[in-house]
Amino acid sequence: MKHTTLFILIMMVGQLAVAQQATVISGKITDAKKRPLTGASIAIQNSYDGATSDSLGRYSFSTTDTGKVVLMVSSMGYREQELELLLAGKPIITDFILSDIPNELDAVIITAGSFEASDEKKVTVLKPLDIVTTASANADVAAAMRTLPGTQQVGESAELFVRGGEGYETRQFIDGTTVANPFFAQAPNLAGRGRFSPFLFKGTVFSTGGYSALYGQALSSALILESIDLPDRSQATASFSPLFVGGQYQHLAKNKAHSWGGSAGYTNLQPYMNLVPQTPDFFKAPEISNADANFRIKTKNGGIVKFYSTFSNQKLGLREPDIDAPDLKNSFAITNKNFYNNFSYRERIGNGWKMNIGLSYSQNQDAIENNILDADNKPLPDTGWVQWKNFATQTRSHLYQARSTFDYKLKGLSTLRFGAEYWYQNDAIEFEGRATTVNDHFGAGFAELDLYISQNLALRTGVRGEYSSLLERANVAPRASLAYKLGAGTQISADYGMFYQKPQTQWLIVNPDQPFMRADHYILTLQKISTDRVFRTQIFQKTYKQLIRTYPDTSGTGSGFARGIEFFWRDKKTIKNFDYWVTYSYLDTEREYLNFPYSLTPNFAAKHTANLVVKRFFTDLNLQFNVNYQFATGRPYYDFSFDRNKNEWVVRDEGKTLAYNNLSLSLNYLTNIGKAFGVLVFSCNNITNSKQVFGYRYSLDGSNKVPVVPAASRFYFLGLFLSWGVDRTQDAINNNL
Repeated sequence: MKHTTLFILIMMVGQLAVAQQATVISGKITDAKKRPLTGASIAIQNSYDGATSDSLGRYSFSTTDTGKVVLMVSSMGYREQELELLLAGKPIITDFILSDIPNELDAVIITAGSFEASDEKKVTVLKPLDIVTTASANADVAAAMRTLPGTQQVGESAELFVRGGEGYETRQFIDGTTVANPFFAQAPNLAGRGRFSPFLFKGTVFSTGGYSALYGQALSSALILESIDLPDRSQATASFSPLFVGGQYQHLAKNKAHSWGGSAGYTNLQPYMNLVPQTPDFFKAPEISNADANFRIKTKNGGIVKFYSTFSNQKLGLREPDIDAPDLKNSFAITNKNFYNNFSYRERIGNGWKMNIGLSYSQNQDAIENNILDADNKPLPDTGWVQWKNFATQTRSHLYQARSTFDYKLKGLSTLRFGAEYWYQNDAIEFEGRATTVNDHFGAGFAELDLYISQNLALRTGVRGEYSSLLERANVAPRASLAYKLGAGTQISADYGMFYQKPQTQWLIVNPDQPFMRADHYILTLQKISTDRVFRTQIFQKTYKQLIRTYPDTSGTGSGFARGIEFFWRDKKTIKNFDYWVTYSYLDTEREYLNFPYSLTPNFAAKHTANLVVKRFFTDLNLQFNVNYQFATGRPYYDFSFDRNKNEWVVRDEGKTLAYNNLSLSLNYLTNIGKAFGVLVFSCNNITNSKQVFGYRYSLDGSNKVPVVPAASRFYFLGLFLSWGVDRTQDAINNNL
């Protein structure tokens, strides 16, 4: 009994000693908005002592540890916190405020002024399939982009004119590298079309301003295209039309680790032009032969290697009454050869790192011949004023590019990107036996940080530095974007960026001692995106500096501005089985450049532009009905003349064109022909036969004024597209509803 009592006393003394050394830690855990967090975990590092917060966010526990310890606090969806404490047996009260970790589903989205068009992105304004089913686009990527706000309806050119910028101010990129010649060759004042099929791409980012520091050499806009990785399955396709024939084959390995494929096509518009009269006299209807090849390899670490190569040969020739002597004819002919190659390698290299490498090479050749002809289509001798219009020129351009980008994943969604690129450009021009060559070594380095400060607030900041050996000049271009989430799917963002671009080769030949052209962008965006609806509005201000002036000499002393407001609304919910979007753009812009005698609105800019796109798929009929109405107010036109008495350029005549109206229709019918899945397509542009005038041409003395109009008032298309290997009827129906 005595030993038992002694043992109990010893135990009581021991417990009392422990109690005297124990430290009680308590407090409260909340989020950034002071709301209590239930179930948060609080524990001492490398110890079993800890607790879980209650419904009020409160916690309390005791520990016998002493000295310096680290207290760890964590809760799912929030950033973990650590706090160093000194335990000395005295109670400690400490509160914690945990910040949320952004996730891809709920976080604010950094758009940087761009429209995403990808099935893989949450911010889906347009899907790739929209490009081929937009009535006015005729499956042309750039034409589909013209249904978005910020673009101008410049019907005499295939280029994208964005927010007061010329067509050359928009640059296209494929898998990171720039495309030197994205459009087929065209005759003066007659629009061509893009070289690349929309089916090559799985994603499209169309930035109408404020784009990422990873890209450059585009004053106004970037159209960033990402090619598909591996195809879904092996497949053969064929296409037939009065305009063209073509075929394609894609082979996917059984283990789905690699694929290869190729296609070929032939286009000749002569049969079409025999049926549909054209305003110009085409003595050589547009004719194009093209072929491409590709291979893709999936790496063991989930990366992808892609190679794409394409070649095309094009010819066209036309005659029109000469502007200075209408009883004579002006003959224009062009032969174009284009060779383009793109290699890309994307790989995850461990520990949050990702690598992207891109290589590309392109070669473009144009042989142009212009002649003055008599009524019998015979060339006139090179005498008098005729010698200035009879000419032959050949141009050959090469562009080599190498680019590497590295991404490092920080905490949450925050990401650091950096990299460099190198271009070598060689342009050779031969005019009437005189040859001129322009070479440029161009280098750029860039860095960009996406910082998700919270679930509702994100910052993108970046900088790009460039150097041109031809200009012997460097630039530094800072860019930033701040986005704040107002509510579910709703956010506001502000973008700023400085953008540079080299002058066009034609001006560098005259005077290579010129600065980079510059544009500063300021953009404010409000958008709301849900599963079936998208609303977006932007206001913008763009300031131009160092634009090309051609008088009194060729120099970079021009300037200008562009400002406006834009709206975009897409709705798949309100009207059952209907998908539609509406856009509106207001543009106020002026420039003092080229031979403009003073600041004027350029002739490619309309003050008001609007689009309505409507799509309806009739499941029972396997028929999709697409309509697009495009409108733009009249564009200004000018007749500039050099006044020798005043020794300056003057505006001899000016005005505005008719308002632009274009109602387009297309029908897509899904069917099966034997073992082939088929799509029969019919489309017609300008079905109301509205008169379209894009500007005016003037004779040298100003006495003859001729409107610039389309080659024909309407354009018709009828084609059959067949694929073997799989029936994709259900896929097409699902993707169109």
